[in-house]
Amino acid sequence: MTVPQTETKTRNVFRRSLGPLAIAALALTTALPAATAAPAAPASGDTASATHRPDAAAAGWLARQLVDGDHFESVFDGTAYPDQGLTVDAVLAFAAARSADQAAARATAWLARPDILSGYLGDGTTEAYAGATAKLLLAAEVRGGDPAAFGGVDLPARLRSLLTPTGRFSDRSQWGDYSNAFGQSLALLALQRTPGGAPAAAADFLAAAQCADGGFPIAFGQPACAADTDATALAAQALAATGRAAKAKAGLDWLTAHQNADGGFAAAGATASNANSTGLAASTLLTGGRFAAGLKGWGSLVKLQQGCAADPAVRGAVAYDASGFNPANAARATAQAVLGLSGQGLAGLSAQGARP
Repeated sequence: MTVPQTETKTRNVFRRSLGPLAIAALALTTALPAATAAPAAPASGDTASATHRPDAAAAGWLARQLVDGDHFESVFDGTAYPDQGLTVDAVLAFAAARSADQAAARATAWLARPDILSGYLGDGTTEAYAGATAKLLLAAEVRGGDPAAFGGVDLPARLRSLLTPTGRFSDRSQWGDYSNAFGQSLALLALQRTPGGAPAAAADFLAAAQCADGGFPIAFGQPACAADTDATALAAQALAATGRAAKAKAGLDWLTAHQNADGGFAAAGATASNANSTGLAASTLLTGGRFAAGLKGWGSLVKLQQGCAADPAVRGAVAYDASGFNPANAARATAQAVLGLSGQGLAGLSAQGARP
C-alpha cells in the first residue's frame, strides 16, 4: 500500500514583477558589502559576494545537492526515501531564481517516472492526494510541459476529480484525509492557469476559512481558528490570483502585523524567525505590493545565507535559523528561502529563459 506523503509545510517560489521601487531597493541592498550577506565577515579583499545575486547563489548550491543529479531524499530510521515534495520545491526554486535549468529538467523527468509519480500522487483510484497533485501540477505548468500528459497522468483532471461539493479539494485515501490550506491554495493557483480557471466554489471555500484576524489556519474545520504564517502567505497569493482582493489584503495585513523585529517570520507556535516561513511571507508581501515589509524579510534571509567566507561546500545555502548552518535541514530551508530571495509570485512563475 502507498501511504500518503503529507507535506506539513508547503512553500513555493514566485515570479511576478516587483515594480520599479522594489527593484531599485533590491539592487541597493544587493550592493551592500559581503559581510551583510553571511553570518561571518568576509576575508580581507573578499568582495566577490557583493556581485552575486542571493537567489541565484542559493539555487546553485541547491542544484549541487541533488542526489544523482535529479532528486532529493529524506532519511528515516537510517533508510533513505525519495522526497518528491522537496524535489518539486527545488524545481520551483530554480525557476524563481532563473537558474539551474538543466538540473530542473532532470528533476522534472525524475518526477515523471511512473514509480515516483504514483508514490507521490497515489494510484488515482483508491489513493489520490490533493495537495501533492496540486503542487506537481503547478510545477509541470512552470516547466512549460503538458500537464495533461505528465508521466501519463492528466494532472488537471486528477485534481478536479478531488473537488468535493463543499469546494474543498480532499484526499481520497484509506489512510484518511490530510488535505489542508496549503493544498487548497496550490490547487487554486495551478488550476487558475488551466482553461476555465479555478473553480469558484474552491476559492470561496478557502476565503471562508479565513480567521477573524485576517490570517489563515493550516487545518480546516478546527474548533478554534489559529492563523499560521505559511498558510496565510500562500492563501493570500491564491485569493489574489482568483479575484478575492479583499480577502487577500486582509491576509497581507495579518502578515505585516506578525513580522518579527529582525524582519523574519516564525512558524505557528514559535517566536523565532526561520527561513522557510520568511521565504514564503516575504515573497507574498513583495508581490502584494508591501515593499517595506517584504524587503525587511528579504534582508533577514540574506543574513542567513552562507557567503564567500563560508566553507566552499556550503556557499549559497541558507540556514534554517540564526543558530547556524545545519546540513539536516539546509536543503529544505534553502529551497523555500528562494521564494523571498527572488521576490517572485506563484501566479505567473515560469522557467522560460532560465539560465542552464
